[in-house]
Amino acid sequence: MTAVPTISVIVPAFRAEHLLPRVLEPLMAMHKRGEVMEVIVVDDRSPDRTGEVARIMGARVIVTPKNGGPGVARNLAAKAAAGEVLWFVDSDVIAWPDGARRLQATFADPSVAAVFGSYDTTPEGSWFARYKNLMHRYYHQTARRTARTFWAGCGAVRADWFAKVGGFDVETYRVPSIEDIELGYRIHAAGGVICVDPALLGKHLKQWTIRQAIHTDIFRRALPWSRLMIAREGLSDDLNTSRRERARAVLAGTFLLSVLLMPLIGWGWAAGLLALVLVANWPLLAFFVAHLGLLRAFLAILYHQVYYVYSAGAFAWCLIEYHVFGVRNRLHVP
Repeated sequence: MTAVPTISVIVPAFRAEHLLPRVLEPLMAMHKRGEVMEVIVVDDRSPDRTGEVARIMGARVIVTPKNGGPGVARNLAAKAAAGEVLWFVDSDVIAWPDGARRLQATFADPSVAAVFGSYDTTPEGSWFARYKNLMHRYYHQTARRTARTFWAGCGAVRADWFAKVGGFDVETYRVPSIEDIELGYRIHAAGGVICVDPALLGKHLKQWTIRQAIHTDIFRRALPWSRLMIAREGLSDDLNTSRRERARAVLAGTFLLSVLLMPLIGWGWAAGLLALVLVANWPLLAFFVAHLGLLRAFLAILYHQVYYVYSAGAFAWCLIEYHVFGVRNRLHVP
């Protein structure tokens, strides 16, 4: 009979006083039921009552020597954790009550080194914040069941594998960006199996704005991830870098160009290309309609074409940077 692995929950937290009562409630319930060994909150030198709230709720609190970001906080907690599995949950993610049981079932397979899930279908906030979180869910739900990447918002790694590959690379990624993706690449390269569990769920509480999303998508995701793929990994055929996604990005660019050129070429081309966009994105559109309603879903698909263009533009720039200017080692986030 395979032994049930013990689990340490790790929550990196900065200015999370207002979030922790909701985030810690299901985790502390799992601890009370004996499903997780401990819940560790790493207070990253918060100026508010983050650490105090965590202690009151019963979590074990570790304070970083200085503010260093979630990667530093997770690495610090990993060294102190007692569990065989390290379950990372962001301080703005409410894990579903069955999370620990799902992890125990997945890690009962000794070949599994890591597993991650997705957001649920009921994000809160504006239509745009809901779009961003639903988009994340869609890509994770439709991804292959084994991955080369990792997601630390609600994902777990065996402690021995985490130590084996050296944890999160906080020297290269000194601000939060793709340190979890890069960790997944190293686990995969070392022979570890990374699973995607579509039923390992969390509710994301982040309230995205358009300006914030564009900045994060370009400077914290697209640019560093593109540099990593070009320099070390190559393009994968999964998640939002699949061949189909690349084709949709080309179509999005063509559509937006036709919109800009409408005074010269008329509206016919733009209308025809919009129809193609809707057909090409039909599964995603149907998903948005089910969870946002028809009007908001249409707005989400239109914005998604802009997302495709600036993400593809970032990748194109990194290709030029690498092959034309010879910048071969710029993986960090400025």
